[in-house]
Amino acid sequence: MSSDLVPDDLWDRIVPLLPARPARRHHHPGRLPVSDRAVLAGIVYVLRKGVAWRDVPIQVVGCSGVTAWRRLRDWTEAGVWPRLHEVLLAELREADLLDMDEAAIDGSHVRALKRGAHSGPSPVDRGRSGSKHHLIVDRQGTPLAVTLTGGNRHHVTQLLPLLDANPPIRGLRGRPRTRPRRLFTDRGYDFDKYRRLLWKRGIKPLIARRGVAHGSGLGKTRWVVERTFAWLHQFKRLRISYEVRADLHQGLLQPACSINCLRRLGTSF
Repeated sequence: MSSDLVPDDLWDRIVPLLPARPARRHHHPGRLPVSDRAVLAGIVYVLRKGVAWRDVPIQVVGCSGVTAWRRLRDWTEAGVWPRLHEVLLAELREADLLDMDEAAIDGSHVRALKRGAHSGPSPVDRGRSGSKHHLIVDRQGTPLAVTLTGGNRHHVTQLLPLLDANPPIRGLRGRPRTRPRRLFTDRGYDFDKYRRLLWKRGIKPLIARRGVAHGSGLGKTRWVVERTFAWLHQFKRLRISYEVRADLHQGLLQPACSINCLRRLGTSF
């Protein structure tokens, strides 16, 4: 089961990024630590099935949910997930599977049952506590960056922070790509102030106008971000925010994006 949850393609890429373990004591070394691959299988299991950490089946995964949660915390604090995502984006660009000229951006609401950081009254869920995923994708729907805010934050307030969250994407000779040339958004981003800010960054804004009838044609390009949200929310743990700590929910969003990139590369996922 562990090999199904963590195929060799994923494991080979993440091993060089994992932090080194502290040296074991010679006297009274204690219990042997659980292998990192079994722990990663536990994290992927929770991500896919949406179960509580305490309900992770040790016989199936090879580690307890508590161990998986602790290692998720440590790896998130060590910055493993952004570096893994950056490595995969570079591979996609090198394989000519990444179209950075055009990008699309959008946000999606999720319930936040335990409240905590980065939650707020959701305007689309009768004021219940919620969070919001903000996503930017390339022309093919490959996730470039994802962020998390409270459910009461307007989409447009995260437009520039999301662009700043784009990693420098290598893979080809020359300067790494950090921004698209054209950006597609829906009417929620229709503010002239942000159009001017995008032009200053060298990005052409293609934003649908509020109060104008549908039929602009922008949806033919922008729809890929909605499809990527659907792919990410196939991971049941991401449909509802159960984590009290915002960095740990972000630490589950980023490996989901990395798995999406592995699928684009045509690997065993």
